[in-house]
Amino acid sequence: MSAFQAPPGTRDILPPESAAFAAVVARFAGICRTAGYGLLVSPMFEDAQVFRRGAGVATDLVQKEMYEFEDKGGRLLALRPEGTASVVRAFIQHHPQTPWKVWYATPAFRYERPQAGRHRQHHQLGVEAVGSADPDLDVEVIALGSDFLAALGLRGIRLKVNSMGDDACLPAYRAALTAYLGSHEAELCPEHAERWKTNPLRVLDCKHAACVALHEAAPRLGDALCPPCREHFGRVTEGLDALGIAWTRDELLVRGLDYYNRTTFEFSSPAIPAAQDVVLGGGRYDGLVAVLGGDPTPGVGFGCGIERVLIACAAEGVLEDVAGEIDVFVVDLVDGAAARDLTAELRRAGVAADRAFDRRSAKAQLRLADRRGARLALILGAEELAAGTVTLRVLRGEGAGHQEAVVRGALEAALRRWIS
Repeated sequence: MSAFQAPPGTRDILPPESAAFAAVVARFAGICRTAGYGLLVSPMFEDAQVFRRGAGVATDLVQKEMYEFEDKGGRLLALRPEGTASVVRAFIQHHPQTPWKVWYATPAFRYERPQAGRHRQHHQLGVEAVGSADPDLDVEVIALGSDFLAALGLRGIRLKVNSMGDDACLPAYRAALTAYLGSHEAELCPEHAERWKTNPLRVLDCKHAACVALHEAAPRLGDALCPPCREHFGRVTEGLDALGIAWTRDELLVRGLDYYNRTTFEFSSPAIPAAQDVVLGGGRYDGLVAVLGGDPTPGVGFGCGIERVLIACAAEGVLEDVAGEIDVFVVDLVDGAAARDLTAELRRAGVAADRAFDRRSAKAQLRLADRRGARLALILGAEELAAGTVTLRVLRGEGAGHQEAVVRGALEAALRRWIS
């Protein structure tokens, strides 16, 4: 056994599993492109204050989970634990035109107990739309998330939405919740026995049985919303209904970061244990740009965990069609030169093709073709080379076992019949 292994809470994603990972990212990129979102690539680490001030110092992310380090210049930096704060920092730094609509795909780092679909290094997709307070933008962002999950073939996904209010109504609600929790302090779970005093909203997000028991009688966010927040939320839900997106109201949905206000939402999958079933979630963060030093600017977005999405896809049996890495495997029964030339020709024509090396036997080459998930084998022996033909054999899917001789000049047309 090697002396070196992946650190605890991390994992290597190897082929063929990585094909499904790549397919998720590719489909997300396609959905974002159709909605006018451009790719943002930003540094993997930031000044630690970007995340401390952005997420909130009383959150678990800041208090327990961030990977912080001092670099050789004495700067306190942090590996990215979530995507939104980095996007907002880039917005403030570069002053793009608004609304600024971007997407990202990034590793994220959190020192937490590894669990289903969440590792200390996991991977996130996300979108952010900065510069508009229009509730229709909330609808667009939620619809983008819904369309992405549907494009993967997922059908068991459930959407919950809520409004957290804003600076006009949230302080009064926070005070009412604090008073309620104070009267039930002895009943709180150990984690929130003291923390409720500085961050009472986190109790609503707690899944411990002791705190869950207090949720039912707790003051409701919906009862505390001011008229503008009610109007905003009404427009959001009206838009979801108009687009045919099923949703339910969850007044306990406050998310885990302090920057959220007004709209919050989560998509969950019943294929994942309830405590970790959220595959995509986000909301509005109209105060975050100002918190990080920019001019007051509204924004809305979401993050999506790729590992959790893949668990949901596996449970529903979707993305199985991307298990194969290549379309064609070239089997050379002579000296390898024909395979060298034909694979290069196929790749230049846009066909995913591979070959064996080291002059393996025909049987060994066909075994390798099967392991690589190839749909077709193109066999080149002495007879084929002399006749200017290729033997095409269907290895999997419809027509498996079929074999035919194809003239080299007709090969492209023959491949089109078998490869969609």
